[in-house]
Amino acid sequence: MASDRFPSFIASQLSYLMNHFSQAIKVEQAWCGSKNHSGVLDRFTLCIPYCLDYIKWDIIYNAEFPLSAPDVVFGPEDEHFHPFRLTSGQGGEEMNPLKSVLSNWSYKDPTRLFVLIQELRNEYILYQQKRAGAVDDDRLMFEIDTIMSREGIEILVSSGPEKPEEVKFAVPLLDMDINKMVRGCSWRHIQKIHLQAVYSVPKRYMSSPSAPRLKLVSTPELKTLFSVEDVKLPSWVSGMCMAEYLPHLEESLRGQIREAVASIDVRRCFIEALAPLFGRPLEAEPIFCRRATFLVASGVFSFMVHFSIPTQFPRQQPGLMLMSSQHFSSQHVPIKSAVRTDYPWSPRWEPSQMAERLFDFLVDEGMNFKKYCNEMQLQV
Repeated sequence: MASDRFPSFIASQLSYLMNHFSQAIKVEQAWCGSKNHSGVLDRFTLCIPYCLDYIKWDIIYNAEFPLSAPDVVFGPEDEHFHPFRLTSGQGGEEMNPLKSVLSNWSYKDPTRLFVLIQELRNEYILYQQKRAGAVDDDRLMFEIDTIMSREGIEILVSSGPEKPEEVKFAVPLLDMDINKMVRGCSWRHIQKIHLQAVYSVPKRYMSSPSAPRLKLVSTPELKTLFSVEDVKLPSWVSGMCMAEYLPHLEESLRGQIREAVASIDVRRCFIEALAPLFGRPLEAEPIFCRRATFLVASGVFSFMVHFSIPTQFPRQQPGLMLMSSQHFSSQHVPIKSAVRTDYPWSPRWEPSQMAERLFDFLVDEGMNFKKYCNEMQLQV
């Protein structure tokens, strides 16, 4: 997307939205709607995070009338979502939280689109909660009544002509500020873990409802510290509800997060143990200690060793990739080896012993790698 093709007032509002929204918003496409300003982008599709997925709304500005607020077109699945309609409050007066947003619109204020999208998303949360409350299912009503007091829960009701009706819950887990647990962390967004629970709405003739489909979902950046894909979820016992299930899950997650944070220092000690044998690293990732690169010499042959250290270290061993500093492919790319894990390893060794065994392995492997590089270069 070419941001310089947006009028300046749209570009500033869009930039503010994307830089200040609590979650990562994406622009899927942008196009021009003006016959007199061909090539000027004044409308676009926003992908807004909701319930561990995205909702897509078209934002329609008019480059010829910058004083006007944009129109918003919602997706076809939300044809009954009418957040701009006025509702009656106490005493019969008309009230709508979006009314003040639109009446105070100023194209010169870069925060206006941010405020509009934030308020619309809040209204969308309430809309989906009302839809879930209208589902004719006693089990779901019990789940909603017992769990909605937890802050930050989002619900999405989905149905269609070719799929059964489902209600999806996105439940934020843990009261830990994971960002502050990692020294020097530069994560832009607050790192979170959610439990996704999808309930199928059963037909009336079904005797017992099935257990929900459960899945842990985290912000993408968290994988550099802790992968929720490695977590084994507790079993869901028949007749259980989420209010019973969540405490056991959160207790397990707290322990695993603390262990993941502690493992950063374990990986750092391993990298430091390599230095006396391999020399000062050319590069080492300082915050999570997941990567390090050393320059190794075998006679006149020199090559780099890239260490990729998993979050499950030392239970899982590092991957090694060798890269020549003297041999190049026909595309002028340094010749590399495949990732190697076929070297002596035990998670019970001290870091110094791990480093010594790796060094001994690479002394011999360096000659094999030199031979491989010479053969590959002859083929160029």
